[in-house]
Amino acid sequence: MKLVKSLLLGSAAGLIAVGGAQAADLPVKAKAVEYVKICSLYGAGFYYIPGTDTCIKLGGYLRAEVALNTNSVYGGQFSGTGGAHNRLSNYYTMRARQDLNIDTRTATEYGVVRTFFDATFSWTTGNYTGQGSATGATGYSATTAGTATINPTDGGTSGGSLGVYYAFIQFAGFTMGKAVSQFDAPWTNYPGNNFDGLVGGSGTVTGVNQFTYTADFGQGITASFSAEDATAYYQAGNLNLTGATVAGIAGGSYGSNAIGGSRSPNLVGMVRVDQAWGLFQASVAAHDNHVAYYGPTEITGHPDDKWGWAVQLALSIKNIPTGAGDTINISGVYTDGATRYNFQNLAGSSYSMFSGSDVGYQSIGFANAPDTVFVTGGSQETVKTWGFRGAYTHNWDPYWNTAIYGAYAAAQFGSLAKNAICGGGGFVGVMAVAGVTSCNPDFNIGQVGVITRWTPVKNLTFSADFNWTRLDQKYAGTAVITPAAAVSKPTAVYELKDQDSFTLLLRAQRNW
Repeated sequence: MKLVKSLLLGSAAGLIAVGGAQAADLPVKAKAVEYVKICSLYGAGFYYIPGTDTCIKLGGYLRAEVALNTNSVYGGQFSGTGGAHNRLSNYYTMRARQDLNIDTRTATEYGVVRTFFDATFSWTTGNYTGQGSATGATGYSATTAGTATINPTDGGTSGGSLGVYYAFIQFAGFTMGKAVSQFDAPWTNYPGNNFDGLVGGSGTVTGVNQFTYTADFGQGITASFSAEDATAYYQAGNLNLTGATVAGIAGGSYGSNAIGGSRSPNLVGMVRVDQAWGLFQASVAAHDNHVAYYGPTEITGHPDDKWGWAVQLALSIKNIPTGAGDTINISGVYTDGATRYNFQNLAGSSYSMFSGSDVGYQSIGFANAPDTVFVTGGSQETVKTWGFRGAYTHNWDPYWNTAIYGAYAAAQFGSLAKNAICGGGGFVGVMAVAGVTSCNPDFNIGQVGVITRWTPVKNLTFSADFNWTRLDQKYAGTAVITPAAAVSKPTAVYELKDQDSFTLLLRAQRNW
């Protein structure tokens, strides 16, 4: 019995040892690692960056569009080869664009630290850069301030443009970097439209460098004070009228631009009430007009700096009785020596447009709205402007909506400009020439448009945006004009007349 017991115990020990050895050789299932974890602190779409307490969200859109009767996708045919309305003008332009934005947020004992970056990669039909009637070249160059041309030496076959729209840090109430101006309404220059060239208010849709502090008083009430870069978007021109010519004025250039180096940022203050019923905002801005010299060297002297200013009121009314989600957005602005807060940079403030005529070779309408004007040896005189823009958007059903929009802007010059251009006050007057029966540099711009959008599935929208822009200029009669060579117009008698521009923008956009 002892022998049998010993054999059994020995066999059991052997089996246990073998079983243990085999178990050690079996693969062990690793504990699941959660590489991507949803971050619910800041809304849908945020995830934790692995190994950190920072949340990140990626977004953007892809857009394909064509614009009819325009030399750039968003702008009307207001000047240059577009305004010429001849064989140099594009009947259409096309664009493909990819937008990418990166939003990161981290909770700290001082509040949330946020960074935001938004960039676009675009391919756009080039403008014709004529050099007269015989020669010319098509260039695929960026048309938005702050962009750079990619591969400009290969004929444009692989070219395009890269634009950095936003790049800013937000921390403890401060915003530092490139963001929408605090002066702008939340809808910038899009109260209900896709068309980018609306006058009647500010519109830094591609961002402006700034240092801003925002105080939050609760109940949707905030106030901001901001120092913003003036050089990229807010200089409409400080024009020396001495030496201005008929040809230059007809081309929308009222003398030579004499902007000096940057001295002061624009100073902006804003108060906003944003609640369930809608939004109200009041904005003010101060702009330093700093001129270089009267002539090419320091010894020619210069005028003293002159500060301009602007004020804007904006109102949005949501969920009005006409339908769920319907909105009305309106804003009004007044400027004195700060024209870009009305004639925003994507709309421009210089016009030279041609069309037919029964009394001359053709008709021409021209205008310019700088910040200030002066003559050699004199002081700066500010240009005053006012304007408004607005839109009503109606949702027909969850898939279709239509917006009717409009804008208006007026520019008014002082006595110095009117005397230098039209005569009087000791000036002969550049435009005091034979055939001109009415001379006045004041002008108005009126715009009306309608857009319809169809969203068959979530985040995919097709739209058609039709716009009419009217230049109401105050010159009348005829004049012998030699237009710039780039527009291929001959020296001839031209009728001074109001002008129109019509555009149609067709777009397909997928947001993600």
